Amino acid sequence: MRKGVVALAIGGLVAGAGIGAGPVSFRAGPAQRGTAVVLTANLSICDKYCDGRDPALASGDRRALSTAIYGRSIVLHFDDADDMAWASIDGGSAGDEVWMDRSWDGGSTWSDGSKLGDTTIPAGDTGWRTEMYNLDDWSVHPGVGVVRACGKAGNQSAISCTPWARTTWNATDSRRAAATALMQFYNEGTGLFNGTGWWNSANDLTSLIDGIRVTGMTSYQYVIASTYAAEQNANLGDFRNSYMDDTAWWALAWIDAYDLTGNTAYLNTAKDDANYLAGYWDSTCGGGIWWSSAKTYKNAIANELYLYLNAALHNRISGDTTYLARATAEESWFLHSGMINGQNLINDGLTINSGGTCANNGGAVWTYNQGVILSGLTELYKATGDAAVRNEAVQLAAASTSSPQLNPVSATAPKGELADPSAGGADEPTFKGVYARGVSALNSVASGAPYSCYLSRQAATAYVNDRNSADQYGNLWAGPWSSTPQGGPDAPAAAQQGSAVYLQDAGPGFTSPTSPAVTSALNC
Repeated sequence: MRKGVVALAIGGLVAGAGIGAGPVSFRAGPAQRGTAVVLTANLSICDKYCDGRDPALASGDRRALSTAIYGRSIVLHFDDADDMAWASIDGGSAGDEVWMDRSWDGGSTWSDGSKLGDTTIPAGDTGWRTEMYNLDDWSVHPGVGVVRACGKAGNQSAISCTPWARTTWNATDSRRAAATALMQFYNEGTGLFNGTGWWNSANDLTSLIDGIRVTGMTSYQYVIASTYAAEQNANLGDFRNSYMDDTAWWALAWIDAYDLTGNTAYLNTAKDDANYLAGYWDSTCGGGIWWSSAKTYKNAIANELYLYLNAALHNRISGDTTYLARATAEESWFLHSGMINGQNLINDGLTINSGGTCANNGGAVWTYNQGVILSGLTELYKATGDAAVRNEAVQLAAASTSSPQLNPVSATAPKGELADPSAGGADEPTFKGVYARGVSALNSVASGAPYSCYLSRQAATAYVNDRNSADQYGNLWAGPWSSTPQGGPDAPAAAQQGSAVYLQDAGPGFTSPTSPAVTSALNC
């Protein structure tokens, strides 16, 4: 990552940062016509260059987005190589105004980045532009920004803004771009991701760690230590709470962190969490752990995670027998628990009858319940080398990847879009990404990588149909993304973005919606 310093820009000028605003047609040379009126003073960020740099010095000019109002064209320009942006207005007259807004939370707010470089077209010109401003702030937030260009006719009150967007810095393909967009929700103070639940944040962190391994982009690796320090003493301590699934999600995140960093503190936390969960295994329903400390429900997700966590620990602890024994006991119990229905899909949990018997409760067939079991069985297969375990996973994956219920057909997903039974609630946006991760894990050990086509197609479907100009993803991968920038059905959110990171990490990585790779994936 790049580090910078902070300076204060008065009247739009920063020492060594270049000269003021100029006409939109001006691209090189020191001379400028007219005198622009700079209307605001803003806190300036310095990265490779400081805010307030002259666009004439830009190493490139990508006209990313545009909007129009009263015949004026307002354009958002990017200097991708330097991670800077500027706005221009053209086809106007003296007094027309143009500026940029910069947001550190994906476009939800922009109080400290409002009207950057606010300037007006001077007399005698029909176009003008702001100075350049940085997209990211590594020294204060650290902040991952998005910007938009805004403007208005001088004699009118109405304004028009482009959608939010960012440069290709840390966003050169779909995997890196999705992770960078997720970072717009990260809160370094809490160590969590704003606007989502505790367990969802564990998955968001895991998706980022996965992405570092897949892409080699380490810019956001600092969040591992940051989150660990901020949250270690939360709830019951050591990333435990009264829900076994929440605790297990965090334990698996720390195993992922251990794999990346080699820091044994993370592995020890995962061990402590697994031992905590083991205390909630009993003979009710013949075995399995309870969903919560209230001991009222035995469900699929808690037990799938228990299998996954214990098998993963065994694979990382030399000479272990305890965690392997727990994993094999869980696998045997789960496969005979009744939660797997006649379609080889997994319902939500068990009903405990008055006589003590237990039966499938017919609950929703959530995608994450179909995915975590694949991750767990894959880890157990790695632990034992037992082909029968891998075959169990293959049978379950065959059912879920081909299920019309979980892969409904639509105009934008003629071969099926991965979808849950409902799209509401705070938990559900994470589910599909967890499923994609599980299928990807199995794909890595199954003969012939049989799910590569499925994963590539799902990743391409979301990339083309459910992604906005800031690389933020919605909740329905077949789209469309809401046309309402904020507050619509697809308002940017951390949980669904983390899910998209999982998905893109499972795919091949795309650089353009019109690329041959996308076309191939969609037709796979």
